[in-house]
Amino acid sequence: MTERVLPLVVRIERASPPGRTDALEAAATAVLRLLDQPEWEREIAEWQDGRIRKVVRRARGAEWRRVLQLPGVTVAVGTAEVRVHPPVPLDDWPKDLSRLQVSGTELSDPAPPPDPVPPGVVLWINPHLTMTAGKAMAQAGHGAQFAWWGAGDADRAAWREGGLLTSVRTADPGRWAALAASGLPVVRDAGFTEIEPGSPTVVADAPWLRKGVPEV
Repeated sequence: MTERVLPLVVRIERASPPGRTDALEAAATAVLRLLDQPEWEREIAEWQDGRIRKVVRRARGAEWRRVLQLPGVTVAVGTAEVRVHPPVPLDDWPKDLSRLQVSGTELSDPAPPPDPVPPGVVLWINPHLTMTAGKAMAQAGHGAQFAWWGAGDADRAAWREGGLLTSVRTADPGRWAALAASGLPVVRDAGFTEIEPGSPTVVADAPWLRKGVPEV
């Protein structure tokens, strides 16, 4: 079976980079939008049979315009635009994606993001890990995928009706400890880049995942 990877591209123009939280939320929603696309069912199934690896690259100007010509879905959240493409073979990326820079994508928020509005889907980031924005975007995508897998048809329909919007926030240490022990789905990184293998990066929190889970 061909090993596949999910490419995500974040638009970062020099004069107007996106906020970090907007970029993370756009990445999470982009992954969900892709999972909801029947036209790429075969590629998605092959990819999900493997390690659901995601790689985030950045583009600007003409690079971004070329990216838009490739098959995919673009999601805009606040100041951020992210385009997700159907899974590609690990060693055979389209040229206009493979030439994009992948490492060192750093973004910041101009102000602390507001508290998420219940009872929506929230992806909680581990406050004890240091991750570039690109790495954190991939982890948010994993968390969104866990929430999607745990959703029933009615849950997915309601989520879809709301635009598949997802909040991403960094938990405070006390909340993180409670979340990690709660029984909610936890993303553990494979350790290809930046952090140690098995590190817990994200907890996915959604109303349908909370059945039998203590309030955090």
